[in-house]
Amino acid sequence: MSYEFIICLILLFSLSAIGTPIAYAIFVSSCAYLWVGGQGIGLAGKVILDGLYSSFILLAVPLFIVAANIMNAGTISDRLLSFCVAVVGRFKGGLGHVNVVASIIFSGMSGSAVADAAGIGKIIINMMVKSGHYTRGYAAAITAASATIGPIIPPSIPMVLYALVSNSSIGYLFLGGIIPGILMGAVLMAMNSLIAIKRGYEPEESVPLQELPKITFNAFPALLMPIILLYCIYGGVTTPTEAAAVAAFYALILASIFYRALSFSNFYRILVESARSSAAVGLVIGGALILNYIVASENIPDIIAGYLVGLDVSPLLFLIGVNILILLLGCILDATTLILVIIPLFLPSCRELGIDFVHFGVVAVVNCMIGLITPPYGVLLFVINAVSRIPLGEIIKEVIPFLFVLIIALFMMVSIPDLVLWLPRQFGYEG
Repeated sequence: MSYEFIICLILLFSLSAIGTPIAYAIFVSSCAYLWVGGQGIGLAGKVILDGLYSSFILLAVPLFIVAANIMNAGTISDRLLSFCVAVVGRFKGGLGHVNVVASIIFSGMSGSAVADAAGIGKIIINMMVKSGHYTRGYAAAITAASATIGPIIPPSIPMVLYALVSNSSIGYLFLGGIIPGILMGAVLMAMNSLIAIKRGYEPEESVPLQELPKITFNAFPALLMPIILLYCIYGGVTTPTEAAAVAAFYALILASIFYRALSFSNFYRILVESARSSAAVGLVIGGALILNYIVASENIPDIIAGYLVGLDVSPLLFLIGVNILILLLGCILDATTLILVIIPLFLPSCRELGIDFVHFGVVAVVNCMIGLITPPYGVLLFVINAVSRIPLGEIIKEVIPFLFVLIIALFMMVSIPDLVLWLPRQFGYEG
């Protein structure tokens, strides 16, 4: 490890520690490495351009962001919530179940945990608090926990980023996330049931069965989004990037023509917000491309792989160790940074140990999503705090049980690879 790389790391962690946005911290530390090493700063631009031009899949990121923001507009979220209330609101802890089921359904449209939390999150929190059955901290906590499902069930922006650094198939990664996403929803609903019984949370007033067809019909076009998306990808109709364009176009047609809930002014605002979100992700991607070039130049991944193989570590023990490390790093780093900067360090080790990249990728993304609700940094905790104005302390206190069951689900995925790989194998994956 060269002294230039040590300087790079010191700068990176120092800037991050004082609150510098992670994208800027990566850029400054990477440029310092190049400058101290006598390499032209222009090399950074070349690395970024080479990475972007060779990564057509990156176009999927802004398209999924646009689709999510459009689906958040108007009455689409309200119709989906009405459908969820009609289906599961009648059970003990009903609105808690509605919260989780709504996140599972909305995850098939947005691909972003933050979009889920900021979109339907505020609506469902208000519903839970106004019902008088739930504390505001509990409503916020289960909303944050259920939003972690968003990037697991396809589409998934973090999985697109993982495919970028690992050269894995986006299609198989998307398929691999379906069962883990449902498992996460199941453990959250189980914990919600236990807490509801313990605290006496009452079910909501049952929606008459004769109204269920009408409510389902109103929500049906929105429910078709994930089905259309998956058919486009796995039916051979489009590439995953083109499927993202189809998703954005379908969301636009749905909101503007079918539901008539999208004005030109709202559409303009959505495009501006989407551009800002895409730019924020793009800055981190650009910085990560430079940092990954530096890490590769220092041969760090191969050094780690050789060290682990020399220790004769079993694949399961390696996966457990890496997941514990990512869980700890998730307390202080955001998911995008973990996927683009930290996870690539372990890919050569996975190759040496015979660990499937799709399995590793899905597990790693689940781990990063759990980090979004892990104190003290958990981004989703701050997002929920911002949209609901509920004190952070109340949210953290109530989120711990949900964090616990999600970690249990994570280690089930680690130890039982078929939870991830069974569905991709049904579609021809040979991993």
